[in-house]
Amino acid sequence: MPKINKYVDIDTVEREAKKDLIDRHSPFIHCAATAKAGEPFEVTVKMGNEYTHPDDFDHYIESVTLFNGDTQLAKASYVPGTLGNVKAHNTTTFTIIPTGKKLTLVAHGYCTKHGIWEGTPVEVAVAE
Repeated sequence: MPKINKYVDIDTVEREAKKDLIDRHSPFIHCAATAKAGEPFEVTVKMGNEYTHPDDFDHYIESVTLFNGDTQLAKASYVPGTLGNVKAHNTTTFTIIPTGKKLTLVAHGYCTKHGIWEGTPVEVAVAE
């Protein structure tokens, strides 16, 4: 089982280099707080909030995966240079069909140099 690095609030971190490392490798989920069961629902995952990640041929975000708890909902894979070989936010929008009473969304981003990073879970209420 690979090690999963978890996001910590960078306001609690003192060193700028450590803030940069944590932020740019962490996936941040952006979506509405409520969804309708059985209807398409968009979830955007943005790698990095304040800091951007490089898109070099030996160091880039290879994939972004969206989970509902332990269940994988969607995954997007990238090749190096997709973002134009510049520092940019990798932003991926998934469309899912919610079921049940709530979603506990969790995102993972995989950096080819620094491994798997998990963002803060986001809960979404699902109405019928």
